[in-house]
Amino acid sequence: MQGDVRVKICGLRDATTMQAAVDAGASYVGLVFFPKSPRFVSNDQAAALAGIVPSGIAKVGLFVNLDNAALDTILDAVPLDMIQLHGSEPPERVAEVKTRYGLPVMKAVGVADAADLPAIDRYAHVADQILVDAKPPKNADLPGGNGLSFDWRLIAGRRWAVPWMLAGGLHAGNVGEAIALTGASQVDLSSGVETSPGVKDPALFPGFIQAAKGEKVTSSHASA
Repeated sequence: MQGDVRVKICGLRDATTMQAAVDAGASYVGLVFFPKSPRFVSNDQAAALAGIVPSGIAKVGLFVNLDNAALDTILDAVPLDMIQLHGSEPPERVAEVKTRYGLPVMKAVGVADAADLPAIDRYAHVADQILVDAKPPKNADLPGGNGLSFDWRLIAGRRWAVPWMLAGGLHAGNVGEAIALTGASQVDLSSGVETSPGVKDPALFPGFIQAAKGEKVTSSHASA
């Protein structure tokens, strides 16, 4: 049922937006540890933000091709509930990270066309969840959060061995259609609730979550 859809709001950078995500009903909140991203947070920032999040809401850290030393430093400083690998990490690296840190791992897989779909199956054998995202343009600085979507028909009705989450260019105006077409029970957004890259508008959070759950949107900011 659409009303059971779980929402992840990624790229939160300050206490106001983190609290707004919690209050709006997010099931996951995302912290970005990728220095090139406008949504990047330091370890100290992330630790403070994590302290706002009550139990029952998963704190997800987004990482891009980090080695063990870098991950050790962050995970020693920030209490996370899930690791999101959003780079070119192979399945073997996903398995290694799971074993080393004892946390569930979500692996992002970029999709542009049908040729990208087999990668989802490869990662589904080692990851705890899959994030099905739009593949970034060639030479893009960011592996995600680019505000791009992909042809949702490519994954319509598909199921994998582990839970999965839909991402890529979602906002209050299209998330209902995306869920109806793909059957997604989890969605991830970032740029769809921003006024500029990295700047979240908390007023947009309730409208997105209501739209994702198939509820009447009461926010005055219904689309992004």
